[in-house]
Amino acid sequence: MALVLHAGSGNKNAFKALIAAEYSSIKVELVKDFQMGVSNKTPEFLKMNPIGKVPVLETPDGPVFESNAIARYVTRLKDDNPLYGSSLIDYAHIEQWMDFAATEVDASIGKWLYPRMGFYPYAAVSEETAIAALKRALGSLNTHLALNTFLVGHSVTLADIVLTCNLYLGFIRILTKSFTSEFPHVERYFWTMVNQPNFKKVIGDVKQAEAVPPVPKKAAPAKEQKPKEAKKEAPKETLKPKADEKPAEEEPKPKPKNPLDLLPPSKMILDDWKRLYSNTKTNFREVAIKAPIYFQVSGICMTQRATPCGSVITSTMMRTPCLL
Repeated sequence: MALVLHAGSGNKNAFKALIAAEYSSIKVELVKDFQMGVSNKTPEFLKMNPIGKVPVLETPDGPVFESNAIARYVTRLKDDNPLYGSSLIDYAHIEQWMDFAATEVDASIGKWLYPRMGFYPYAAVSEETAIAALKRALGSLNTHLALNTFLVGHSVTLADIVLTCNLYLGFIRILTKSFTSEFPHVERYFWTMVNQPNFKKVIGDVKQAEAVPPVPKKAAPAKEQKPKEAKKEAPKETLKPKADEKPAEEEPKPKPKNPLDLLPPSKMILDDWKRLYSNTKTNFREVAIKAPIYFQVSGICMTQRATPCGSVITSTMMRTPCLL
């Protein structure tokens, strides 16, 4: 029974398992009519990989996802497979270079390429960091390959398959000749690998990128349509009274009457009292009480009548106000 690999025909991560299958004489078939963004969102696919990533390998014992895990599974199906070396140290070195290919090479290529493809926001600083990291990784690889044809031992291993597939995307999309020429041993290694019969059968012909993809232009923000302003009605003119026309004056309200106004007029002449006060130099009290005006000041009308025992003063109340 053939194993079924769910991925697109040009997926570089699917190439890992397919090339390993060619070296191991294991039958692996790509699922037909796979559409990225459609096929990997179906309920059937999500049962195999809940996050919808590709590739996924369908096996008799259940699905396997993550490309390196799938490549390991396919390689292990053949006993004593030379793709895993001939000793424990070979096995360790193969795993070592597979991790290096993922964390140092593939990750750095992706951080440089994917923003230029519009998959992530572009940032010049992040790109410079990614390029520096990639150059450091390729520099280390170049040093190793200066004395080695393959990564481990003297033949193709799973480490070579994984690293070449990770370099493949960079070579065809963004790693131009002017860039890779700094690493001649990496160039020689890559072209040697992709021209191996089992590689070529899966990948086909490879053409190196001629230019770095341009930075995608930012979409111009859509102009906000201003709502049409409703026509403002001209304010109605308020009728102003003509200059000739004077507003009708209100009649003044009658003032309340003072209670004192209800009393009869006083008989007291204030000037006489003032004159008496100013002309009296001493004993004003004695002089004042003898003056006729005194009896008008107090508001009591006083009369004096003669009696056998002497003079007696009598008084009669009068409704005259006291003005002092």
